[in-house]
Amino acid sequence: MIARSWRGATRAQDADKYLEYLHQTGFAEYRKTAGNRGVLGLRRIVKDRAEFLLISLWDSRESIRQFAGDDIDTAVFYPDDDRFLVERDEQVSHYEVVFDGTTLDQESAEAVD
Repeated sequence: MIARSWRGATRAQDADKYLEYLHQTGFAEYRKTAGNRGVLGLRRIVKDRAEFLLISLWDSRESIRQFAGDDIDTAVFYPDDDRFLVERDEQVSHYEVVFDGTTLDQESAEAVD
């Protein structure tokens, strides 16, 4: 599995509207693409900026290529991104997922308690 990360920022007052926009664009496109295993959308407000970090999970580089096109290292943008984003990474990073502890089975969850 491969993780693809991208970071961008909006004005703090646009954070909720941009999140709605992500659901209509990028998040929806991820779900439509064969080989996508999901996405984590992270957000934090720092002073007057809302920073977004998206980490999408993929079966393979070929799956990413279906989403991003031939140059998988270039970020994918949508028509209204310019309206929201005050800062953005033009390039993405890819990582091999070497451990996935995002889900716990019931026995493991009880051991944590």
